[in-house]
Amino acid sequence: MEKYLSLSGNHSSNKRSLEGLSAFGSLEELILDNNLLGNDLVLPGLPRLHTLTLNKNQITDLECLLDHLAEVTPALEYLSLLGNVACPNELVSLEKDEEDYKRYRYFVLHKLPNLKFLDARKVTKQEREEALVRGAFMKVVKPKASSDSVAVSPECHYTPLPSASRELTSHRGVLGKCRYVYYGKNSEGNRFIRDDQL
Repeated sequence: MEKYLSLSGNHSSNKRSLEGLSAFGSLEELILDNNLLGNDLVLPGLPRLHTLTLNKNQITDLECLLDHLAEVTPALEYLSLLGNVACPNELVSLEKDEEDYKRYRYFVLHKLPNLKFLDARKVTKQEREEALVRGAFMKVVKPKASSDSVAVSPECHYTPLPSASRELTSHRGVLGKCRYVYYGKNSEGNRFIRDDQL
């Protein structure tokens, strides 16, 4: 009986099927990193699976994934979703910060309360308590596009430059004179350089 299975990324194929996993009912560890898996991910019932890694895939709908995992992997204790849009951190998006990641952890722990590790970090008692109290409210909701909003054409990108300076052939240089002269006497940038290093 197989207890551990790792599927490596096959980027040349457009069809990514996990139908064969149903033959591994006693599977305990499953690594599906870097397989271009998206929101259409469907796992068969894996009652003994305790470790699942889905790092570096294309998962964006966190709630749908967690509801599915709660149904088909009741023994899940370790889950890693790093590198997916659904896992908000600064490595995936510069717009995300540590607070976004905390809210994500609370929401995941609310949906999957048996987890012991999430994204290579141990689940703390404080996180578990916070997830019980506020986890349901930590879901990130994206605003829906309204039909009366103005559609921006993809060809019209914002630029801070005046419209006359957008053309490569119609540029103008600006030359100005500054009254302040920088001598560098108050600079601390040179204090570690010795004269013999110049």
